[in-house]
Amino acid sequence: MKNREVAASLYEISELLSVKNDNKFKIRAYEMASRILESLTEPIERIASEKKLTEIPGIGRGIAEKIEEYLKNGRISYLDELKKEFPKGFLEVMSVQGLGPKKASLLRDKLNISDITDLKKAVEKKKLRSIKGFGEKTENNIIEGIGLLERSAGRMLLDEASAIADGITGRLNATGAVLRMEPAGSLRRMKETVGDVDILCSVRKGSERKAINAFLDSDNFKKILARGETKASALTPEGIQADLRVVDDSSFGAALQYFTGSKDHNVALRTLAKRKKMTVNEYGVFRISDAKKPVASKTEKEVYSALGLSYIPPELRENRGEIEAALKGDMPKLVENRDIKGDCHVHSSYSDGSDSITEIAEAAEKTGYEWIIVTDHSKSLRVANGLSVDRLLKKIEEVKRINAAGRGVRVLCGTESDILNDGSLDYPDDILEKLDFVIASIHSGFKQSEKQITERAVKALRNPNVDCLGHPTGRLIGKRDAYAINMEEVLKTAKEEGKMLEINAYPERLDLADVYCRKAKEMGITLAIGTDAHAARQLGYMRFGLGVARRGWLEARDVFNTFPLKKLERQLEL
Repeated sequence: MKNREVAASLYEISELLSVKNDNKFKIRAYEMASRILESLTEPIERIASEKKLTEIPGIGRGIAEKIEEYLKNGRISYLDELKKEFPKGFLEVMSVQGLGPKKASLLRDKLNISDITDLKKAVEKKKLRSIKGFGEKTENNIIEGIGLLERSAGRMLLDEASAIADGITGRLNATGAVLRMEPAGSLRRMKETVGDVDILCSVRKGSERKAINAFLDSDNFKKILARGETKASALTPEGIQADLRVVDDSSFGAALQYFTGSKDHNVALRTLAKRKKMTVNEYGVFRISDAKKPVASKTEKEVYSALGLSYIPPELRENRGEIEAALKGDMPKLVENRDIKGDCHVHSSYSDGSDSITEIAEAAEKTGYEWIIVTDHSKSLRVANGLSVDRLLKKIEEVKRINAAGRGVRVLCGTESDILNDGSLDYPDDILEKLDFVIASIHSGFKQSEKQITERAVKALRNPNVDCLGHPTGRLIGKRDAYAINMEEVLKTAKEEGKMLEINAYPERLDLADVYCRKAKEMGITLAIGTDAHAARQLGYMRFGLGVARRGWLEARDVFNTFPLKKLERQLEL
């Protein structure tokens, strides 16, 4: 799928138009189109081939033509012309946390800063302070932002890696040659970011070359790095490496365990094996006294069992106590997709979502959910078309009408209410009382002190109308670090007040992080997975929230989304 490539180009257009102070509606149109394409689950190539681009909400004729141009030529001439007006590397400067189009333009005009190298030098020499509005605090923020960019370089978000892997496995399955196939590495462990996409498969006898050819036969690769009899590597247009390994089916389990990792988990496993006078590698578990015939190799379960361990799910393989738990036979029964009954954080067209509440309800029903909670932004978040009290009351009435029509899914009316700078919420209590569900989230004041931000979160959790604290650390992976917040104090308050914390499943957030999920579980705090979907098709982001939950050792009983409708109604006192 070229969805992300096209989306990235459209977003570049919006950013460059913003620098030029172009028409704000035009800028917004490209930005929204980029977001919409990024969230599509259907390949944009297929939609274009069926001449249905303009049927996608938010895609007009002008943008559709640019999408078609990219699909045909691999570039958009309009973007090429825009780029000629700016120094090479200028977009990267704009992406630094603490900057943006306006500040980046000012740096370009005043200090001739056109790339990250120029920016680093200027910060080191404290040159930025010569510009009005750029002080020591701004410089420190920019230093942090550059560090964030450098740390995330060469890694991609989990959903992007999943899309690449899905494309590869789809092509390979279509050959009819595959016996077993799985992604490996950090993707299989559902890490929040992924370096390379690793695919492992076994095939029918003599079909190795067929699998290799199917893997490399793709317009989604810009360069083939290696083509062997049982291994191949290639680069995506974004520079992401994808690897395929074809292994004997008899040793598939051992190879899958080995290449899934993590490194720390595998080292601990080898240490355990040594104590048992065994060795373990990608070909199997062997007794030291007989290094030729494996004790176990065909399945991962057999590999772990041979070492005296119960099966350890991939998400837990980080050497954080999972081996000790498996030795005792005390592994958690992790929450699964089939346990999920609903989604508690979805935005409709009332605020900044693209779909109506009815369309969201239809998508939830097709997903098999019993309930869905629509939580549009509150009035202070104007950039997201936050709802005034009057519009919120209108939304409440619409939800009542939808439910009265007797759909197969129950729609609950909620809000994602801003936590204001003093810790109060964006709507008065008498309005919040009318809602079924209230998520309280911080969307401003990210540079406040740890004490200030923690006090805001704690005050919100103590509001009797609040059900859940949204994306508790505020991070955007690769774009913005978490704000300073004392999570120990937040967890303590959530426990005292009987409130939930959110696992925001939006791929750029995946917030709460797994380590805090596990801590919350240990404290008896319920976690709620919210996709933060801004389109009905983004309900599929639930898989990434589930990945975080599983990495946090959560079981079905720890997750709000597993509550059947009747239990949900009792929990929320509806």
